[in-house]
Amino acid sequence: MNQYYTEVSIKDLGWKINHQSKMMLVGSCFAENIGQRMQRLKFQVDLNPFGILYNPQSIAKSLRLLMEGKVYTQTDLFEHDGIWHSFDHHSRFSSTNRQQTLDGINEQLLRSAKHLQESDFLILSLGTAWIFELKSTGQIVSNCHKLPAAEFKRLRLTPGEIVEDYRELILALWRFNPKLKILFTVSPIRHWKDGAVENQLSKATLLLAVDRLLTGFGEEQCGYFPSYEIVMDELRDYRFYAPDMLHISEQAVDHIWQKFSAKLIAKESMKITDQVLKIVKAMEHRPVRRESKAYEKFLLYNLKEIDNLLKIFPFLNLGNEKKHFELELSGYQQGSIK
Repeated sequence: MNQYYTEVSIKDLGWKINHQSKMMLVGSCFAENIGQRMQRLKFQVDLNPFGILYNPQSIAKSLRLLMEGKVYTQTDLFEHDGIWHSFDHHSRFSSTNRQQTLDGINEQLLRSAKHLQESDFLILSLGTAWIFELKSTGQIVSNCHKLPAAEFKRLRLTPGEIVEDYRELILALWRFNPKLKILFTVSPIRHWKDGAVENQLSKATLLLAVDRLLTGFGEEQCGYFPSYEIVMDELRDYRFYAPDMLHISEQAVDHIWQKFSAKLIAKESMKITDQVLKIVKAMEHRPVRRESKAYEKFLLYNLKEIDNLLKIFPFLNLGNEKKHFELELSGYQQGSIK
């Protein structure tokens, strides 16, 4: 098929991610797409500990707060239309219960700070150079949480501002975790509300900033993966977009994943993923007749497959899958499956 398009050349960084690697993905919806796929394949991934973030300043702030061991208090939250929010977090952390929101935020921070300090890789997916500043405080918000637009000032960061912020951030990250390798990517998701021209200027700003950072730090511990360029140059067709024509389709995510895994995932881990995916899909299977002998055979087979995998790869996290099949088998044997 590549005879029908111009293929984007991807630099070989010499980095290989495997199932023993720890990694954190932070940023836009694209980080979610790749991160969720890696989680499903049982890679050791911490995905967006503050929820989806789009602009470089919010991403940088989230990482600093993890390194500082920030603990949120009730004064860090605000209420709007009966829902408690944090301006630093995506709405996935919001709820009608103030304490529940606070507990969810702090529990995630504690887990993620430890994970970041132990991580081998940090993948940053930058979405837009546009930021929103809360007029009353001057705070750069990660999410406006549907507050009136009049309460915010909208600004576009310059490449220089991003570079200055991230030079300090990267050095701090390496003091916190000296082995950490940092992979940048610019999200192909289109921010159409910014406007067509403004979206392109925003993406160009991010690309220029990342290029300057890589030039300054070198590529031993910093790298770039061209997800934006793959969509723009290899998949330049609306059929690779979701119905909203802004987010990319599952087919496009598949294509990018193939490119990503070919360059950055160790071959042994790619072989494991085929076996892992079979087990994950088996767990998702909903049988027509749970009381049948065939279902018992199916459960026993998958438990054996999990045990065989764990004997060879004891670091794989297949605890949920094993528990699922054991519970189903126990119910079958007791004749309690309805």
